[in-house]
Amino acid sequence: MAAKTPLLKAENVGIQFGGLKALSGVTMELYQGELVGLIGPNGAGKTTLFNLLTGVYVPTDGRIMLDGETLNGLPPYKITRKGISRTFQNIRLFGELSVLDNVKVAYHAHARHSMLSSILRLPSHFRGEKEMEEKAIEFLKIFQLDGVMHEKAKNLPYGQQRRLEIARALAAQPKVLLLDEPAAGMNPQETKELMKLIAFIRERFALTILLIEHDMSLVMGICERIYVLDHGQLIAEGTPEQVRSNPKVIEAYLGEEVS
Repeated sequence: MAAKTPLLKAENVGIQFGGLKALSGVTMELYQGELVGLIGPNGAGKTTLFNLLTGVYVPTDGRIMLDGETLNGLPPYKITRKGISRTFQNIRLFGELSVLDNVKVAYHAHARHSMLSSILRLPSHFRGEKEMEEKAIEFLKIFQLDGVMHEKAKNLPYGQQRRLEIARALAAQPKVLLLDEPAAGMNPQETKELMKLIAFIRERFALTILLIEHDMSLVMGICERIYVLDHGQLIAEGTPEQVRSNPKVIEAYLGEEVS
């Protein structure tokens, strides 16, 4: 039987800022349909790795591949079109735009009508806009945001803003979804609802998901595999049970067992 091919692979990836090595020799593989966690103490390099995977930074060493295609050097918008979408540690919505327009913006990455048709206001432009709006509303219904679709994004409660950001990321039609601390700022009940939502969207959209999170109950509760970073290097990889009892991981978390 042929070996499975990773959907997303980081191969010996590193990046250096001046004399500082932020990441070194990081190798990671994600397979179709997996839900994988990425954990580590503050400053371990987790968000830096996300920035490399999405083209915000270019690796100093190694390469990043999606479906066997090297992504090194591609700008973020092209990587989004290739199939990697993300949310951010700090919510980055278009606050003055409506909830509906925030999701429609993401659909423009795959718009079928041309810029010329939009400038000339041709029928294809209006057909395309109508199709995008219908799809965006369907997404908002999935995330229970259709009732506030005409509200400004900045006026939503925190939990709804988080859901909107995930909805917008999904509207870009990714193969791989990167979630950067989606439970940050949430109360325990909101976190439980988020866990259900992440599991649901993985199944509904046949997604591969990589999740950064400090809430260990969330990570251990939904992730099938976990990678652990510390000081810019991978120190462990395995199932939640294997990671929880790994001596290197326990040491990285100041001697406290990951629970």
